[in-house]
Amino acid sequence: MCAFQINPYDKALHGAARKTFLSNVPALDSYFREQLSQDLKSRVTTCLVATDPQGMIIGFYTLAASGVSLADLPDEATRKLPRYPLVPVIRMGRLAIDHRFQGQGYGGILLADAMARAIHSGVGAFAMVVDAKDQAAGAFYKHHGFIPFLNEPLTFYFPLANVPS
Repeated sequence: MCAFQINPYDKALHGAARKTFLSNVPALDSYFREQLSQDLKSRVTTCLVATDPQGMIIGFYTLAASGVSLADLPDEATRKLPRYPLVPVIRMGRLAIDHRFQGQGYGGILLADAMARAIHSGVGAFAMVVDAKDQAAGAFYKHHGFIPFLNEPLTFYFPLANVPS
């Protein structure tokens, strides 16, 4: 594992390196190259980027405010929650690691960074929610303690109250 930094996406710093990013997940790669700028301008997401000392992008993730229905969560998760139709969550919409850095633990590091930022954001949220792209991604989130939604086996949540501070 090399030294790295995680900072908010900045077109001036990351724009050129973004063009060479390749996670080998076409939907994530095209989002990062083609859609991210519009989503940032619209303020529908934020993006954090991990870079090595030469400025190569190791990986990125996006965060956005969201809500989930109480009916989608298991009873044990909702016992202490208010009976609002939706509870606030932070959604990590995308997480990707460049193919040159995969298998080195960066996915877990970016996930931990995202959870820390969610906790310290000053925004009230019950959980972090993620949408796994496939079963392998689902296994990654399960490994890190995420719990599947009742009726959506590839959507997971992690109660932010359970994150060590």
